[in-house]
Amino acid sequence: MDFYSIAENATVMYDAPSVKSGKLYIAGANLPIEAIVNVEGWVKVRDSSGSLAWVEKKALSKQRFVIVTVPVANIYHKAEEGAEMVYQAQENVVLEWLDSNTPGWVRVRHQDGQSGFVRADQVWGS
Repeated sequence: MDFYSIAENATVMYDAPSVKSGKLYIAGANLPIEAIVNVEGWVKVRDSSGSLAWVEKKALSKQRFVIVTVPVANIYHKAEEGAEMVYQAQENVVLEWLDSNTPGWVRVRHQDGQSGFVRADQVWGS
């Protein structure tokens, strides 16, 4: 799976690979998306809700982010249950993806700079 993020705020998501096609919604910066199909300057993407849309390839960033998919995700100091909790992130909060080197866990950083580990099943985009 190829994950990317939306590079800029107010990026238009389309229903076909053309700026003349229907506009589905506006995506915010750092929204994690999964690339499904690449077609000459356009990428068909899926978001965390499973919605499909087309976006101009130039609007994508290789910098990766994840989005919290549970009501509250605990972010721990170490990749283990029972480790010291660093902070909590609410549903739909976007966190910077740092790595997925520990099975079942994702190392993330909040926009405020705090980093830690979240269970992989509590976020989408890793």
